[in-house]
Amino acid sequence: MKILFMGTPEFAVVSLDALVAAGHEICGVVTKKDTPQGRKMRLTPPPVKVRAEELGLPVFQPDTLRDGAFASLLLRLDPEVIVVVAFGKILPASVLAYPPLGCVNVHGSLLPEYRGAAPMQRSLMDGRETVGVTTMKMDEGMDTGDMLLTRTYRPGKDECFGSVSDALARLGADALTETLEKLAAGTLVPIPQDNSRATVAPKIGKEEETLDFSLPARTLHNRIRALSPSPLCRTFTPGGALLKIVSSTLPSLSAEGEAGELLSDENRLLVLCGDGEVLEITELIPEGKQKMKAADYLRGRKLKKGDLLGRKEN
Repeated sequence: MKILFMGTPEFAVVSLDALVAAGHEICGVVTKKDTPQGRKMRLTPPPVKVRAEELGLPVFQPDTLRDGAFASLLLRLDPEVIVVVAFGKILPASVLAYPPLGCVNVHGSLLPEYRGAAPMQRSLMDGRETVGVTTMKMDEGMDTGDMLLTRTYRPGKDECFGSVSDALARLGADALTETLEKLAAGTLVPIPQDNSRATVAPKIGKEEETLDFSLPARTLHNRIRALSPSPLCRTFTPGGALLKIVSSTLPSLSAEGEAGELLSDENRLLVLCGDGEVLEITELIPEGKQKMKAADYLRGRKLKKGDLLGRKEN
């Protein structure tokens, strides 16, 4: 099958590799522009571009999909199907209508739930015990196309976005290869989405990264999971020093006191939350330092029992 592949992050690389391994002809790979990253703002290519060049595949980084230049590219490449995996751009109607077998998307949720930019993160934030991926036939709506195949996954209670994303990337690649096989054979039965069950998963807002300890412990734990390893949740010491939170757990402890209060200053970073339950921070990144265990951080006596963690004072 002749495929034009569109994708950007590491999540999409797994699907690209699977298509190549399955023997499909990848006529081109479309991805986003290189972006400045890091403290030195070095121009960095997206992971899909790096992998495509390693595979010797032609790479295209158009400014837009809506002009004559991209229309000409489609005519020249002439794909039978367009595969879209975490591309991050909306495909115009002219592109959706071009390939004879349509445009197939791998979406990181069990549709119709979590349509939008951050389905995996939002499902972890909501504490979902089962998450998954869906392949769908794309239409002009936001993740509203007919569903094709699904795969499910049950994350561990403390499992973070990084490992869940890796697992779903593998499941998505598996679902994609099966979807294309059945699409070519004409054996797929598309299933319309039930719009009454639809939920949205908007992009993570910057304000969501700062922990508000007046919220329940489980809510904060799930947010920490959802935003690790990037962009990471954060809080501040009483002196205003930034702490980025890498991981946490729920120790089934309760106490009385003020939200954000540190309940121990020995080898466990136990923080009281708004529901009277305790959140244990297990790994963190102090300002200007590398990731470390919370116990190692506490040995420096930078915090003491009774201190309040929270927002930085203006």
